[in-house]
Amino acid sequence: MESKVLLKTEIPGAALFARGKVRDTYDLGDSLLIVATDRISAFDVVLPNSILDKGKVLNQLSGFWFDRTRHIVPNHLEQMVDSVEVVKPYLPRVSDSDLVILVGRSMVVRKAKRIDIECVVRGYISGSAWAEYQKHGTVAGFPMSKGLRESDKLPEVLFTPTTKSETGHDEPITVQQMEDMLGKDLTKEIQAKTERIYSFSAGYAAERGIIIADTKMEFGLDEDKLILIDELLTPDSSRFWDHSKYNPGGPQPSFDKQPVRDWLVASGWNKGPPAPALPEEVVAATTKRYRKAYARLTGRSLD
Repeated sequence: MESKVLLKTEIPGAALFARGKVRDTYDLGDSLLIVATDRISAFDVVLPNSILDKGKVLNQLSGFWFDRTRHIVPNHLEQMVDSVEVVKPYLPRVSDSDLVILVGRSMVVRKAKRIDIECVVRGYISGSAWAEYQKHGTVAGFPMSKGLRESDKLPEVLFTPTTKSETGHDEPITVQQMEDMLGKDLTKEIQAKTERIYSFSAGYAAERGIIIADTKMEFGLDEDKLILIDELLTPDSSRFWDHSKYNPGGPQPSFDKQPVRDWLVASGWNKGPPAPALPEEVVAATTKRYRKAYARLTGRSLD
């Protein structure tokens, strides 16, 4: 099947539950259908461009990691939509021609009560952490040793949560603030699971030549049980670096959307909507990086 860009879904007869920056979610009753489109966002703003195959990479890589980390914490995945037959029972009145766009880029998940916190974990100093360190000598408020270079490995893994915003910018919060919001026990459990998933996944990725510099996760409650939700360890939610080219002291060659962010910053954009359109060469290079990350991590080409 030839790949086609999917910017926005419209499924006749299906109840739209939410439309986020990248994903369109439909209500299936006891479950949800999450569709990863080819939209791309940066600095919490959706860009006018779309990235070919991006949604398929996000969806299938999330499914890959959900399967590999379920021994650490359960997740919301019920079934990957790898054929029309998978989703047809949920949407029997929708034609096959309208359902075929879902194949490879969507999953059926069980509903959960979302915890409105982005659980960010860092193994290396980059991005906003590097900017803060340059100004204050701290990362998420934690005092750091002097002399760190951009992209250096941190002395220890840091858990740096933020607020969760669908429209505006996420804001850093302290673990104490998280405890005030969720309680000490749940905060401790979330932090421990986040750090364990990161350590496990970073070790796996390292064997395949990829450094996971940092990533973010989301959790929800299925009744009273903590589960992983949304996406997991994708090029959208993580910084993936090429281990063979790792050279601390500056930005690193990556398999994620950091080069998109870099181009936007260099363009002089003020990080407010509307965002400028990306040049075609940036779009093409981003597609290539996403597909390469998927292939290297999973050991297979994109379906």
